Amino acid sequence: MILINEFLKINRSSLDDIDAIYVNRGPGSFAGIRNSLATMKALYLVKKIDYYCFSFNDFNEINNAKYSDVPQLCEKFKIKKNLINPIYLS
Repeated sequence: MILINEFLKINRSSLDDIDAIYVNRGPGSFAGIRNSLATMKALYLVKKIDYYCFSFNDFNEINNAKYSDVPQLCEKFKIKKNLINPIYLS
């Protein structure tokens, strides 16, 4: 949240100006992704900011997808709140 608040301050914006957040769920460290998703879920609960959790693998039909394409791709592929489902090994 500190980084998010700093980003908003630098860009003279606030959480009230945001209606959607896109989180790349990997590849990356599990702890980092888990923390990002927990932050987004909290923002959703408190501020009702919608969130989309995507991986570029979700867009495997699209070659050379860029981060700027993500909102349109999430809409096209109907990706929303696509969270990580943990696999428990015993």
